[in-house]
Amino acid sequence: MSSKIGLWVALGIGVILIFTLIGSYNGLVASSQGIDAQWAQVENDMQRRYDLIPNLVNTVKGYAKHESSVLEEVTRLRSQWGNAKTPADQAAASDNLGSALGRLMVVVEKYPELKANENFLKLQDELAGTENRIAVERKRFNEAVLDYDVRVQSFPGNIMANMFGFKVKDAYFKANAAAQEAPKVQF
Repeated sequence: MSSKIGLWVALGIGVILIFTLIGSYNGLVASSQGIDAQWAQVENDMQRRYDLIPNLVNTVKGYAKHESSVLEEVTRLRSQWGNAKTPADQAAASDNLGSALGRLMVVVEKYPELKANENFLKLQDELAGTENRIAVERKRFNEAVLDYDVRVQSFPGNIMANMFGFKVKDAYFKANAAAQEAPKVQF
């Protein structure tokens, strides 16, 4: 009788262990896919910005004909983002494009009639909203990477990660090195 009880206990422990390992594996897969999905959302918002830029540039062009160098730079950097293939290239192009858009907004300050233009104001609001969305999605992407990396390095997930080749992603979205310094504002 006691051998049957021991067999049932061993069988129960084995079943629990199997379900734990299956759950751990499925959690790793879900976390890995979550990172890809979250990066796609970052790309989606960067694409929204990419699509808004021509309208913004064309509106500014009408007012600021002699500011063509800034407008050309924004257009060139927009093309760079459109041609970027890897997440790292897209992130770098996005940072450069964001800086150029900042310079474009400085140009806009020189033209009070442009700042009062209803179409420009709507586009500027759309772009500001898009920048906020990008920041939120970057944060969520970093959280997804953190969640995955913790699963890969924690027990029992690390057992499954080693068995099935899951590696630490360490693919956090990082700020541009220039962002470490406070911007210099001159009037």
